[in-house]
Amino acid sequence: MSNPLPERTNRSGTDTLPRRCPAAILLCAIPAILIAQQPQRTDDAIYKQPSVPIEKRLDDLLSRMTLEEKARQLDLYTAATTIVDKHSDETHATADAVFLPAKAEALWGTLGVGGIHDLNPTPEQANAIQKWVITHSRLGIPAIFIEEGLHGFDTGTVYPAPINLAATWNPALAEQTATGIAAEARATGVHMILAPVLDLARDPRWGRIEEDFGEDPYLTGQLGLAYVRGAQGDSLDTDHNVVAEPKHFAGHGSPEGGTNTSPVHIGERELRSTMLKSFEPAFRQGHARAVMAAYHEIDGIPVTADPLLFETILRSEWGFKGFVLSDLGAIERLYNVHHVAATPKDAVCLANRSGVDMQFYDFPHEVFQQALIDCVREGSITAGDFDSSVRSVLRVKFELGLFDHPFLDTSLNSRAHRTKEHLAVSLQSARESMTLLKNDNHLLPLPKSTQRIAIIGPNAAIARYGDYEREENGSRISILQGIRTLLPQATVTSNDGKDIAAAVTTARKADIVILALGEYQGISGEGFDRSSLDLPGNQQQLLESVAATGKPVVLVLQNGRPLTIGWAKDHIPAILEAWYPGEFGGQAIAETLFGDNNPGGKLTITFPRSLGQLPVYYNADPSRMRKYVDDDGQPLFPFGFGLSYSTFTYNHLIAKALVPGRHNDVEVSVDVTNTGTREGDEVVQLYMHQDTSSVETPARALEGFSRIHLKPGETKTVTFAVPQHELEIWNAQGKWVAEPGQFTFWAGGSSLATLSTQIALKP
Repeated sequence: MSNPLPERTNRSGTDTLPRRCPAAILLCAIPAILIAQQPQRTDDAIYKQPSVPIEKRLDDLLSRMTLEEKARQLDLYTAATTIVDKHSDETHATADAVFLPAKAEALWGTLGVGGIHDLNPTPEQANAIQKWVITHSRLGIPAIFIEEGLHGFDTGTVYPAPINLAATWNPALAEQTATGIAAEARATGVHMILAPVLDLARDPRWGRIEEDFGEDPYLTGQLGLAYVRGAQGDSLDTDHNVVAEPKHFAGHGSPEGGTNTSPVHIGERELRSTMLKSFEPAFRQGHARAVMAAYHEIDGIPVTADPLLFETILRSEWGFKGFVLSDLGAIERLYNVHHVAATPKDAVCLANRSGVDMQFYDFPHEVFQQALIDCVREGSITAGDFDSSVRSVLRVKFELGLFDHPFLDTSLNSRAHRTKEHLAVSLQSARESMTLLKNDNHLLPLPKSTQRIAIIGPNAAIARYGDYEREENGSRISILQGIRTLLPQATVTSNDGKDIAAAVTTARKADIVILALGEYQGISGEGFDRSSLDLPGNQQQLLESVAATGKPVVLVLQNGRPLTIGWAKDHIPAILEAWYPGEFGGQAIAETLFGDNNPGGKLTITFPRSLGQLPVYYNADPSRMRKYVDDDGQPLFPFGFGLSYSTFTYNHLIAKALVPGRHNDVEVSVDVTNTGTREGDEVVQLYMHQDTSSVETPARALEGFSRIHLKPGETKTVTFAVPQHELEIWNAQGKWVAEPGQFTFWAGGSSLATLSTQIALKP
């Protein structure tokens, strides 16, 4: 992948050698650190002048800072359990908690603080802490407040999980979701959220599948770009935008055995061609200002010790200007897990040389900061590189406007918290994410005249949110509540399914049975990897027992990963995949089951038939053999698949020939017609393959998509513009090249699209 552990190049572009000092100027004999420690008048300092360009302000500020002050800027501190008098848990201060200056004094002294995390403050708490940090540090450098915000911030709007958002195939919803999360976070004094997750979900055993946008790099890249744009807006210097932090850089979604933080086995070509493609738009086009370095190693090189990722690709090739934050404990793993560093000091300095700027609770603060100072003094980290790390953090603080107006209007929170607009986006995202996997004999939509409805299963009466969200937050609309609200005249009963005999009795009394099965917090999410993808607990037995009653059965899944539901596919007439649809999930499910919402969601991750098929992602190379002696190798449900109450046909797929010597886009168009009796949405998908190339490439890869709405009988022409750089491959010589040859394009409603056309790229 790369030669490990080379000394980092000087990111600042400045000469790292000490400047010569005229002998007559005795001041040069005094160590710079002692000069910086002398009292300085900073009221009129350049770094405090808003009209001066940020880079000049940074130059001035860095010239005034001691090594200790610089090292402090690269450290992240927990706060709920350290500097306030009350906390509800380790990550949250209570709303009435009081800031304790004496605790802050003992923790931070006069050196300031880089970042503050795990506080989730009220606006008043954030202002009080920020004021103390500024007034009690020599240079008045503000802190950056960092919190989680994957699909909702703290007690704000609960949006559907990222796997739902991906199922909408709607970048506009991704942008609106991030806009809402950012506004609610910034209104409390938080400046940065640890999202989006742009790993490729290639092993469904991995518990964090639900946090991802799926297995495809193009789709993930476009949704990630939209998310970053929504969070960061046109400027970070506002009262409603925050820094977005794509994670986990990079390749984290394909761990060995599907277990979190395990090694990833790929080479540089696959890294660049696939794993990094999901991140690239967020940085090149979205200008994300932070990134999280992952835990794992790739081909033996730990991510936090790999300058190829952070220095060569992220900074040099992609022009990244933000800062790199390690995942929690990722630097420490260099010492105690990967064993590529003999001491904590070696681990800290190795990570910094490799391009990681800020630690995330890795080592005790004094150990981390002193290690950096010692390595700079010893020369194993150059002064220029160290300044570049500090500059990266400070630049983001300047861009956020924290030096010029560090405090927030405390009345803003009441206006930004759970607004009607934010709640509407959550509901719409839930509706658009509903993915219909089976509908034999048009069992769905169910008639609203149905009188007796039984909802059976562990997910019947609970709104499932997924990881990184508290299920006591939000409206908590369960399937049971959603159906009762939609059909007040019906008799709706529920049973959690723990007692299967009682559940069968409930089913026998109903006209229709809705089985609410799937997963829940504790078996899905970070750290909850599974060796089986079957329905958990007694759910398979419950499913078969209820189906044996002969009653019409609809299976509704709420889960964080694909499940091996082959029996259900063979025996249950209707299956709706709802994932973790947020606080309005039960409403969206009810509307879909009874026809008010025509499902248009599509799978963004392949459903395997069995564990033995893994990996089963759609965009494998042509040489991937899928046939077994006991299995034909075909997935249960393919990538991009999803039914509707409407039907759609595709015709007239046309690709315009490329003009030699010109770098114009490849224009591809297709006609899509609603041949059903209901209006509905279709996700039009475009796939591509180069028929012959110097290295093997995926049998087909997504290159465009568009969610469109069509009335019965309506036809729309959908046009895609595929940039020529999307035709490039990373060749055997380690170069991006567009090789002449023939390209095949397919268009359709899933990755199994059959309508095709071809174009040629001539020399």
